[in-house]
Amino acid sequence: MITLKMRKLELGDQNIVGARVTEARLRQNMKQVELLAKLQLAGISISVPALSLLEGQKRPVSDKELKALAGILNVSVEWLLGIEE
Repeated sequence: MITLKMRKLELGDQNIVGARVTEARLRQNMKQVELLAKLQLAGISISVPALSLLEGQKRPVSDKELKALAGILNVSVEWLLGIEE
């Protein structure tokens, strides 16, 4: 059984993809460090705190990050943006 830590802070308003990144990552039983490693292989270098802020919607997401996240998480950019269900 996987035990998840509860988010200590409320979600921010700096992006609209953070919650969906978390949802897709958890559906694949992927830890943040695994996602970070895959992002690095895709040429996107962000830190653990930066990914946490991204998922918490407390930092903006670049177009390059968005494209890489969609590919790594096997979802569409439109789904991450909430355009598709």
